[in-house]
Amino acid sequence: MSHGITRGLAMAIATAPFLIACGGGKADSPGAISAPQCSGSSCGVQGPPTSSASATALCPATADIVKTTYLGGAGSGEIVQVNIDATAMKYTLKWLESPIPLRTGQVTPTRAGTQITGAVIHPPTGALPTAEQTRCAFILGAGTGTGVGDGQPYTTPDFVNNPNPPTILVGQGVAGGGIPGATVQFSGLSIPLVGSGIGAVPNRHFDFYPFLGFASTTTDITKLPGTYNGLLYHLAPSGNYATVATNTVETFDASGTCTSSNAANPNYSPNAGGCLTTGNPLTLNSNGYFDSQQAPQIVAQFKLPLLGATGKSGVAHMILGQVNGATVPLVVRTGFVDTSNLLTAKVDDESGIAMLAAATPLASGGFNGGYVGADSNFKSTATLIQGGVGTFINPSTSAAEDGFGLGYGLPSPGLVGVQQANGQTGFAIASGGLYAIEIQGTVNGGITPTSANSDTPNAPYFGIGAQISK
Repeated sequence: MSHGITRGLAMAIATAPFLIACGGGKADSPGAISAPQCSGSSCGVQGPPTSSASATALCPATADIVKTTYLGGAGSGEIVQVNIDATAMKYTLKWLESPIPLRTGQVTPTRAGTQITGAVIHPPTGALPTAEQTRCAFILGAGTGTGVGDGQPYTTPDFVNNPNPPTILVGQGVAGGGIPGATVQFSGLSIPLVGSGIGAVPNRHFDFYPFLGFASTTTDITKLPGTYNGLLYHLAPSGNYATVATNTVETFDASGTCTSSNAANPNYSPNAGGCLTTGNPLTLNSNGYFDSQQAPQIVAQFKLPLLGATGKSGVAHMILGQVNGATVPLVVRTGFVDTSNLLTAKVDDESGIAMLAAATPLASGGFNGGYVGADSNFKSTATLIQGGVGTFINPSTSAAEDGFGLGYGLPSPGLVGVQQANGQTGFAIASGGLYAIEIQGTVNGGITPTSANSDTPNAPYFGIGAQISK
């Protein structure tokens, strides 16, 4: 069990997976990265921060943690509410949106609407650098509830014999880490005169799904208008878990309509305005976030034989997080599959997540500090940013793992170029004390084996972290 947090990083808060490489020459697809401070192999690792662990309170008083229910999204394409009672040591979690089937071997019903409760424990004494960090971290045990879609009991794994359990960390207005994963598999459809095993999904277990939630959100859409840099990642189980990630530059108006020049990119299926994060104009729902029908697709789509493409049935959901005075849009794409009637079947199982950051200038050193998060490797990872140099740090050992250079001043203000020590490239963005990074390559040894198949690629890489030290 890996619960260590790099010494000197005052708190751990985790989140979702994703990414892609640099290219083009316009703001939506910037040209070559320029990282004057270092480049490629000259970007050596820096090692862990030298400051001592802070004794400052990292999260609310133990009795007060229960007062906040966090609303957020997961890399699985799920919208989740989670509450932790740190006195009773229990948690309540509800999936508001989900493409994840309740039962292995099926595609419907999904976890949407299902609520579970279970016990939490803190990481073992000594696993984190300080008692305060341990107090703010909670490992989720077996959660039990009733599946809304089938009325049958639903249970997630317990602490025992679980080497990589979901862990939630709370503090500074954010909750992050991992929510309960699942084992996904589908044998496929049998279509007369065509064959069987059509649309089969290989068996794959996910230890947890990376998650980021906000203590404060808003339904005031007047806080949204503006231009944003975005990093997003989508996964399609029907394509043998194919993943695609990319950057995007998008502008939202006061009606929630999105426009972008992404329409020029033939590799994706954007909305009419060229956007990759949302489709139709946003509409507010009763759960406190926004919906957008006909969500764009960035992964090659599975097509049912004879029926061809079944259209964009997935929905994009936008949460307007409020963190440190900034509005940070988090967009979750929830895929949708209905194969109950082949004549009306809909297959759009592409799901994923995106973080948006306001496109405002960011100078070198503009987001210096220590960050901790979870990533597309299904691991916890610490990151140290100092000017033009970044380092990924193993939170269990405090050892530096990968180094990368940062290039400021790209055509889209606030978009930062990334070049890993071995030459792999990507982007980073930051807003409100959160940051997202994507690299088109393998990082920190790749995906943990218990959340991968033998043919699961280790690239691309994506992570979102919360700043916990300057």
